Amino acid sequence: MHILFLTENFPPETNAAATRVYERACFWVDWGHRVTVVTCAPNFPRGKLFPGYENLWRQSEEMSGIRVVRVKTFITRNEGVVLRTLDFLSFMATGFAAGLRESWPDVIVATSPQFFAAVAGWGLGAARNVPFVFELGDLWPASIVAVGALHEGLSLRMMEKLELYLYRRSECVVALTGAFKENLTARGTSPAKIAVVVNGVDLSRYGPRPRDKGLAEMWGLEGCFVVGYVGTHGMAHALGSVLDAADRMRHVERLRFILVGSGAERTKLMTEARQRRLDNVIFMPPQPKDDIAAVWSLCDVALVHLRNSPVFREVIPSKMFEAMGMGLPLMVASPDGEASRILATDQAGIWVPAEDPDALARATMKLFEDDTLRRAYGERSLAAAPLHTRERQARQMIGVLDLAAQGRGGEVAALQPS
Repeated sequence: MHILFLTENFPPETNAAATRVYERACFWVDWGHRVTVVTCAPNFPRGKLFPGYENLWRQSEEMSGIRVVRVKTFITRNEGVVLRTLDFLSFMATGFAAGLRESWPDVIVATSPQFFAAVAGWGLGAARNVPFVFELGDLWPASIVAVGALHEGLSLRMMEKLELYLYRRSECVVALTGAFKENLTARGTSPAKIAVVVNGVDLSRYGPRPRDKGLAEMWGLEGCFVVGYVGTHGMAHALGSVLDAADRMRHVERLRFILVGSGAERTKLMTEARQRRLDNVIFMPPQPKDDIAAVWSLCDVALVHLRNSPVFREVIPSKMFEAMGMGLPLMVASPDGEASRILATDQAGIWVPAEDPDALARATMKLFEDDTLRRAYGERSLAAAPLHTRERQARQMIGVLDLAAQGRGGEVAALQPS
């Protein structure tokens, strides 16, 4: 089967969408499928081209057997609604044009969180009479409303109409969480055409290992108890609450919080931490994907943090599964929903109400003081990791794409529990 996949993010970018698309595609290629990815020149999230790339109208490369076609886009930082929307719209146009030039696919897939890529995928499917699959990685525009970046009005209503139209016109929808499926079903999308394929981790990249001595020395973490957040520093993550918790715990010797990554809120967070003299908070810049396991090795506890909004009850942060693969106990600060449900089922750590720095400080102290509890959570976390593998996700997804290519998108819900 030839799969044409549209995604604005792809390695060497390291965000969740880039990693998800790439790691699954590697399995598909190994299983004999052809995969063509249409994406842009890597620049996320800082809006700066990665070394070795230019923002050209068209350039192609092969990566792990995947044909990667990169197109010209309007490049900007991952912040601000207007400029980011121009970025999304430019990829919609150039991605669509690039897709028309590729050899005939059996199925076309586009992934959110921004659904203008899905507009391009739907357009390509219509132009080439090929089934189109919408992979729903985030409820957009609901998620940008939830963080206050967009308000009620004509623009929002138009985007929601477009969103629902894309769900209806797709051969089928792949939702990353069961809650996403419930949301779509409640808004009129047939549940039979929605497959739930939960995120996962490539266990070949992650596993328990001793603390990286060189990295620990570089960042002054020798002998420290480290709570690590690895991921985007965005409006959806409310990391200001982590600074508040750190402030409450500044008296605890050897305790450090490390925040690894980049995003729209990072500069603000760094400034605030400096002004508050939070010496127990360390900001590490984003790291290459091949180095992420070494970063996790610095951590005694993996922190997952989301904003306190009903929308984020439906989100399952992919970093949960990376931390499980490393055998780390989890501390999940989120609205009570999908992420807390997985945590409770796997008994892999402690759930904390979202944006509650007092509760976060108490949970941190509990894990700091109780070695036995922390080890037990870590053992259960590692034991649960095989239930959330990227290979499992790739097999489920290829089953969906096979049915879609046959025009049987209305049967995909039967492929896994709803």
